[in-house]
Amino acid sequence: MGLSERAIRIGALYALSGAAAAYGASARRGLELAAEEINAAGGLLGRPVELLIEDEKNPAHAVEVVRRMAREHGVRLFIGIDSSAVAEAVVPLLPELRCVLMVTHAASPRITGELFNPYVFRCSINVAQNARAGALLAAPLPYLTWTTLGPDYSFGYFSWAYFSRFLRELKPEAELLPEGIFHPPGAEDLTPWIRQAMRLGAEALWISSWGGDLVRLIRQGQALGLFRRCAVFMELGAALEVLEALGDEMPQGLWVGTRYWFRWPDTPENRRFVEAYFQRYGRYPSYNAQNAYLGLRLLAGAIRRAGTLEPEGLIPYLEGIGYEAPMGRITLRREDHQVVADVVWGETKSHPDYPFRILDPIWTFPGEAITPPPEVGIF
Repeated sequence: MGLSERAIRIGALYALSGAAAAYGASARRGLELAAEEINAAGGLLGRPVELLIEDEKNPAHAVEVVRRMAREHGVRLFIGIDSSAVAEAVVPLLPELRCVLMVTHAASPRITGELFNPYVFRCSINVAQNARAGALLAAPLPYLTWTTLGPDYSFGYFSWAYFSRFLRELKPEAELLPEGIFHPPGAEDLTPWIRQAMRLGAEALWISSWGGDLVRLIRQGQALGLFRRCAVFMELGAALEVLEALGDEMPQGLWVGTRYWFRWPDTPENRRFVEAYFQRYGRYPSYNAQNAYLGLRLLAGAIRRAGTLEPEGLIPYLEGIGYEAPMGRITLRREDHQVVADVVWGETKSHPDYPFRILDPIWTFPGEAITPPPEVGIF
């Protein structure tokens, strides 16, 4: 979008290149759909919304972009961020710049935990919520010995630490093997780590890999017989970016989680969003598309109610207010600005109407049941 002096400029940072580029592309589509709808309805405060979308790349680059947008374009509202490392670098800047950031993807507990400040909000499910839902799903099942396979950085560690904690609370007899397996992010050949996980002989495997890493892991794991060897639970296996990339290569009968599923809930708001997204782009919305769409709609609603663009004036209109989103009824919790929302898991299954696996059956977990209290610390 071209810039104009009247426009309300909103800065957006997403992974537009590299291994997570498919997620950034999904978010961009959701964000642009929301902006088109807002502008078609008259804009905000009588002004059009214009998006400044840039590639987040890495923490240092993202910090530079945020400072430049604030300094040169007067941006006071930011949205996005796919990488937890990038989010952790940007969040501490917000009080200094007096800018609001709506995080729509990065799942690190630190940004609504030890790094929290009043200017940051997150409208997407975080790692603890996904892990709690996974533990609630897994605990009644007969599997006793568990290990993990995930990326060798904070997301992989947090995912296993939270899942371990919650599963142990729900099923004290579960045995969590100490030999967690963590692969380098972006590694093309994951077979050494897959073989290592298989040698441990656990009955069940918790996988936190995502994006291109998960696509490669599934293809290579299938060739090695991983999915015949043990039960597999994938925290983000139901991301459409993964399901679309794999098509019928995705094994059936795997337990997979997501942060929004386009076929649930069956509500007017979700049906309207899915229809509008499909009509605009000819595809179904992923969780990253929905999160970006939702994040901009939340900021727009706060601006309308507050009648101002001043961050300090907007914050009270984002805190603790219920909202009917495509993903269901949500609240941005007042204490830490983390969204409280229901989480979906399901089993992968083929369907004649879709060129990718869908979830059937699905399990839904209420937001209140899977969101730890703000005082529950991180590891």
